[in-house]
Amino acid sequence: MMPDVVPHDPTLPRVAFVGFGEAAQAFWTGWSRTALPAARAFDIATDLASRRTSKRDDYRRTGMDGAATLPEALRNAEVVFSLVTADQANAAAAAAAPVLPRGALWFDCNSCAPQTKQASAALIEAAGGRYVDVAVMAPVHPRLHLTPLLVSGPHGDAALAALRALGMDAEVVSDTVGTASSVKLCRSIMIKGLEALTAECLLAGRHLGVETKVLATLEDTFPGFDWTQRAAGMLERAASHGRRRSAEMRETAAMIEQLGLPGRMSHAAAIWQQQIGELELKVGRTDPGATADAILSALNGKGRKTRNSA
Repeated sequence: MMPDVVPHDPTLPRVAFVGFGEAAQAFWTGWSRTALPAARAFDIATDLASRRTSKRDDYRRTGMDGAATLPEALRNAEVVFSLVTADQANAAAAAAAPVLPRGALWFDCNSCAPQTKQASAALIEAAGGRYVDVAVMAPVHPRLHLTPLLVSGPHGDAALAALRALGMDAEVVSDTVGTASSVKLCRSIMIKGLEALTAECLLAGRHLGVETKVLATLEDTFPGFDWTQRAAGMLERAASHGRRRSAEMRETAAMIEQLGLPGRMSHAAAIWQQQIGELELKVGRTDPGATADAILSALNGKGRKTRNSA
């Protein structure tokens, strides 16, 4: 939780967040431990009656100045972090472009296909903003604002200076928009694909009563991976963030298919991530069997109640 009073550092760039979910809150919390920039946030959830109260609670809990409208959030901003879902990133850029301060850096931190980022870049640049392709290369917890970032695009030097002023860990990889996101999405084929494979493996194994033995044999084959702990964590990530991750995997499939390759694994991963995420389950990160039971029960109306092994 944020301290009651945290002074803003006037030497830091003025920040706006478009989207105030897990990543934005993590960055903001991390800055609170060193020095806070002046900042405002707008999240479209406040336009929805079903989510408005929860999002306003997020603002209060973290000490964020939540704006009622996007133009209000962007007023006088020097640096804007776009942290929405992959399928809303281009729409966010289109909505922001007409009200974006000239010269503002637009950090598109969303997990989108290179072609999506290039389309968003055209909107921001035409409006006088400076578009930056940013890839968030690890979960934002526990490292918060120190989570590694890759940056690409023609404004790389300015972006790096701003991010370093904010105490963030960033690396410029190219002057071409789309390079950073290409690295991220190729990685996601493996990471989110492994999560989907783990879900399918564990749900089937739990249903058959053999998941403990399956995990043991995987540990024998890949020693040191700690399959039991990692499987529980991967199931929890899908349960908590599956809808967002499914949007990312659809963008990944679009990237692959533009290369003339079939995006079979990415499409399949998107389906599993979405199906589990839409269950809206609250599950733990330590017991894969218990998590599998909860998912099976929600999917099928029945789940195994005991951990059986063969």
